[in-house]
Amino acid sequence: MKFIILFCAVLSVCLAYENSDIVSGRIESCRGCSLNRLPQVKQFVMDDAPKYDRLEVKFISGAPPELVLLGDGDRELERLPLSQLNREECNELLQERGFTKKPSKSDL
Repeated sequence: MKFIILFCAVLSVCLAYENSDIVSGRIESCRGCSLNRLPQVKQFVMDDAPKYDRLEVKFISGAPPELVLLGDGDRELERLPLSQLNREECNELLQERGFTKKPSKSDL
C-alpha cells in the first residue's frame, strides 16, 4: 500500500513538472481527408481548439490530427495522436496539459 501511495505521489510530481515545461501547443491536421472521417475530432479542431490560449491550429495536407506540445524555443516535447479520441476527450487532454480557454467576449 505504501508503494502505491509513493508511486502516485511521484507520478503526480512528474506530470506537474512535465506540464510546466509546456509553453504552447499546435494542432496539426489536414483540412479534409482523415479529418472528414473523424467527425468528433473535426468538431474539436474547427470549433474548440481555436478557443484555447497558447494553442494554434496548423493545416498540413495529408497530416493525421495530432497535438504537438512545445517548450522553449518551439522545441517539440511530445506529439499525441487525436484520431482515437472523441471531442470531449480532446478537450480533456488539453486541459490536463495545462491549456485554458481564452476569455469569451462576454467575460471582458
